[in-house]
Amino acid sequence: MRRVWSAILVWVILLWEVGCSSLGPWSISRDRFDYPAAISDSWKDQMLMNLVKLRYGEPPVFLDIASLISQYQLEGQVNALFSWSGPPATNSQSVGGYGRYIERPTITYNLLSGHKFAQSLMTPIPPAAIMSLIQAGYPAEIVFRLTVKALNGLQNHSGAAFTGHAADPRFYETIRAIGRIQRSGTVGIRVQGERKQENTVLVFSRDQDRAIQQDKAMVRELLGLSSQASEFNLVFGMVPAHDREIAILSRSMLDILNELSAAIEVPVVHAGEQRTYPTRDEDIFEGRPVTPLMRIRSDKAKPDDVFVAVRYRDWWFWIDDRDFVSKRLFGFIMFLFTLVEEPSKEGTPIVTIPAG
Repeated sequence: MRRVWSAILVWVILLWEVGCSSLGPWSISRDRFDYPAAISDSWKDQMLMNLVKLRYGEPPVFLDIASLISQYQLEGQVNALFSWSGPPATNSQSVGGYGRYIERPTITYNLLSGHKFAQSLMTPIPPAAIMSLIQAGYPAEIVFRLTVKALNGLQNHSGAAFTGHAADPRFYETIRAIGRIQRSGTVGIRVQGERKQENTVLVFSRDQDRAIQQDKAMVRELLGLSSQASEFNLVFGMVPAHDREIAILSRSMLDILNELSAAIEVPVVHAGEQRTYPTRDEDIFEGRPVTPLMRIRSDKAKPDDVFVAVRYRDWWFWIDDRDFVSKRLFGFIMFLFTLVEEPSKEGTPIVTIPAG
């Protein structure tokens, strides 16, 4: 009988705990970490897979998660039955119970497609947005190498299959000098004019450091800018109209994805079979190869220590978790990609789901 009453007491305590505690607070703490982590991992896999597919001539396909709703249900029940009869003494006891936990996540996906999305992918990034990224602290050398085709006629490197070419050495000299000026904190932008006729101006502020003064003089000389001016208009184009203008021929998001896919270290056998084109050699600047913006490797076997990896045509393509430069740029690309998505004009509906 003691064992029976002990079992009953345990079941009663369990049901009391279940009835007095709600799933709501517990589910919020878990879901705010688990679901975002899963979404982040899937978004990384999708981006890397599209880069690989672009390299093999396939069109990219992006699927976005529009909404995520999760419902919970917890049920429990305990039963107890006791019976006795007269002499000869007999008795019987039985204890039973059950519990059930149900989770029903509802995920809505949106295929990113249509005229607006395609147009946003193919529209060049505005020069003002490029300079805003630099103003926000992103390294000028990386931003210019990634987003710019030419700067006042000085061409950047391109690894495209049919139109690829090496960079003008003066392009590297210019962006490295701008990078040093950026780190000195003596360059910025100013937006002036009416909203529909805004004009973005690059401003060189005064600096007492002789090395930074020399860098600014170098930038003016390489870009053909006025040696007397400290403010220059930013415009989109291949060449400037005068010596107080900086013409930036920027890339579109699709251009950026194509350039990054061109640097993938594809299997030699695939290039030999013309399934894709061979990877171009890196430019040589100051006697050394220029460090690639991002390194995506390939092998038959999946390595152990990866940041992101996908399987395509029986080969693994991945970014090494110890390659911080590539990881940082990969995250930067995902941030840039969110800028090209067309925001919905309709507000997101608010849905309240009972969780306890």
